[in-house]
Amino acid sequence: MIWLAVSTSDGLVTEDYYKEGKAINRVIGREQRAVELGLSAIVSLEAAGHLVRVRLLSAGSDIELPMQLQVRFSHPTREGFDQTVLARRESSDVYLGSLQPLREAYWHVLVEDVDSEWRLAGRWHALQADGPLELVASVD
Repeated sequence: MIWLAVSTSDGLVTEDYYKEGKAINRVIGREQRAVELGLSAIVSLEAAGHLVRVRLLSAGSDIELPMQLQVRFSHPTREGFDQTVLARRESSDVYLGSLQPLREAYWHVLVEDVDSEWRLAGRWHALQADGPLELVASVD
């Protein structure tokens, strides 16, 4: 038993816990910034799943929305299915981007500005019949 304890790695302990803690604080800060801006988004798929549409809304009327958004679809268990889409602003609050159709699964979805100052996050079962995903800024 001693040989096993000494010769194997403890996968639960990270090499640089301080750096990981700072990264977590940065993510929380980005989510807090979205709350401060009063951001929310509606994400939907169109054109048989080849097009992602994001309607970005802000409670503050004086906020200038970005020209592009980054939308990330992360599969919970299969990293090879993950997609990142650059969505360009088509009108005052609507963004469009193209993607490969998503497989049936519950996806982790991130909508963020390309400068990584804020982000909205949610979980979505992305099927055409399931309707759009509504993201509202919050800090859990």
